[in-house]
Amino acid sequence: MVQQQKSELGELAKMIHYMAKMLVDLPDQVEVNEIEGENTTVIELKVAKEDLGKIIGKQGRTARAIRTVLNGASTKLRRRTVLEIVE
Repeated sequence: MVQQQKSELGELAKMIHYMAKMLVDLPDQVEVNEIEGENTTVIELKVAKEDLGKIIGKQGRTARAIRTVLNGASTKLRRRTVLEIVE
């Protein structure tokens, strides 16, 4: 597994970073890490505690929508990508 820094994030991680920054009140505290495995890439999203509810949304709808967009984009790139929201 390889963990990448912000400057060398892949396209999908950059997309998640952009989407998260648009949703939260404290965009400077959005952190995205990309961990690449053999078959799957894990994108970890970390936001400020106050903004966690905005990323998850009511009944997890916002998080589900972000994951749906991520799945569509990763399918187009023929990769398997998973989003983890880190508290």
